[in-house]
Amino acid sequence: MTTATDALINAADSALRTLFVPPRASRECATLPERANDQELSDADRHLSGALMRVNHVGEVCAQALYTAQALSARWPRGSSRPNLPLATQLEAACKEETDHLAWTQTRLDELGARASLLNPLWYAGAFGLGLIAGRLGPAVSLGFVVETERQVEAHLAEHMERLPAGDQASRAIVAQMKQDEARHAREAQAAGAVELPAPVKGLMRIAAKLMTTVAHRI
Repeated sequence: MTTATDALINAADSALRTLFVPPRASRECATLPERANDQELSDADRHLSGALMRVNHVGEVCAQALYTAQALSARWPRGSSRPNLPLATQLEAACKEETDHLAWTQTRLDELGARASLLNPLWYAGAFGLGLIAGRLGPAVSLGFVVETERQVEAHLAEHMERLPAGDQASRAIVAQMKQDEARHAREAQAAGAVELPAPVKGLMRIAAKLMTTVAHRI
């Protein structure tokens, strides 16, 4: 059984791997064409795709932090509460899928000649703190936070599908697969007993996401 110390070590390892180790996907993007012809993209289209994929990459950095922190809270609850191992396992499984997204977006950034956000350590720290707060409020709230986060991410990815250049089939395929996975994570969290978050909390989450996406688009 994983102890509290083990959980802390795993959380630290996840942070280091997310921020400083090239991510490796455990599966290929199911909808990714065998070979996209990026030579057909104009400089403007390549720049736009790079900026949008940088934002998506930041979202996956934050997802790693959120799920890791929430899983840590589930394995190391406060007070006399017992560890919620089923919840921790569910969160860790979702985190593993988000690692695939992290790897796909990083690969696409490399292909486009774009860089990841310079503020990734800051994004990770902020998201980890939010994940700890959500996790400490109990399983139902933690799952509710997952549902609302994934719903907002799904909407954000749908917007990117509209904004990505029509000729950038590789980026569009990655975003489409990510959108499917995020929707499934939300459904799984809902089925596991998530509660609906209050409207003000949802609004604050949208404001924070807007700030992150606006800054990450450029930096």
